Amino acid sequence: MAIKKITELVSDISGEPIEQGKGRSVDFSYEGVLYRVDLTNDELADFENALRPYLEAGREIEGQRRRTTASSTKERGFDPAAVRAWAAGQGIEVSPRGRIKAEVIEKFRAAGN
Repeated sequence: MAIKKITELVSDISGEPIEQGKGRSVDFSYEGVLYRVDLTNDELADFENALRPYLEAGREIEGQRRRTTASSTKERGFDPAAVRAWAAGQGIEVSPRGRIKAEVIEKFRAAGN
């Protein structure tokens, strides 16, 4: 018997599943607290439109910029949000941010992800 486990990204706003390529996790900081929210592309557009006036009026702080891009995911060869979601489903404890242990990533890949 084979077991196939599927990790599904779900919108934190609507609760609906997000198809691959039709949304992503977004990290942002407010009042010194780092947040992550999973959004569909439409929700992401709404989020960016809501922030636009504040981003245009605000100023970047040198040396404080952190950004995860699609290219960094490609360089790593895995999506950290997907690994964290899979690990949570397996009962494996993983930090909500920062480096993910290599053994967890190996288990993620061995599970066919």
